[in-house]
Amino acid sequence: MKLAVLGATGGIGRQLVTLALADGHQVTAAVRDPARLPVHHDRLTVVKADALDPASLEPVIAGADAVLSGIGQAGRTDPLKPASTSARAAVAAMAATGVRRILVVSAAPLNRSGAGQPLLAAKAFGPLLWAVLRDVYTDLEEMERVLRESGLDWTAVRPPRLTDRPGRGRYRHAVESGPAGSTVPRADVARAMLDLVADPASYRHAVGVSS
Repeated sequence: MKLAVLGATGGIGRQLVTLALADGHQVTAAVRDPARLPVHHDRLTVVKADALDPASLEPVIAGADAVLSGIGQAGRTDPLKPASTSARAAVAAMAATGVRRILVVSAAPLNRSGAGQPLLAAKAFGPLLWAVLRDVYTDLEEMERVLRESGLDWTAVRPPRLTDRPGRGRYRHAVESGPAGSTVPRADVARAMLDLVADPASYRHAVGVSS
């Protein structure tokens, strides 16, 4: 499969590149600074591109079977709103190139209904996180809205707190719900995204993922 990875130098993006190559996929990685992705492989093409600019993304996405984005907020108040801005850019580039499948990283607190979550997490921790990280989650909500209205075959993966622990290669997931779990390694989020690429049950849905 030919995969385009956006945000390939980020925590999840690097894992996407590494695992996709291990799975035997052909990968095109979009990065602002190629020096930050010192990975060499005959199935990897590293392209200098701006993931917030549709024209810059078109040559990255053209010919891909799917787009996987690890782009999120760089901080609590990132004025570029990278999650939603990159989603708009990707949607425009996909419309121009005819690519239909996209997976992005969102966040568990966007499961506002609390479905699948322990009562304490849904009623106490969720509102607290929204109070502290409102700008981050608002950007992610806008990202999901852009995808819902795109008509594309999208999936928003919603993990809880991310860690840098080694991935276990297994995880729990639930469509339009949140499996009970407070953390997940970035590597396992990437593993879930790759597993879901060809899963029609995840098309046009948010999917909760946790350890």
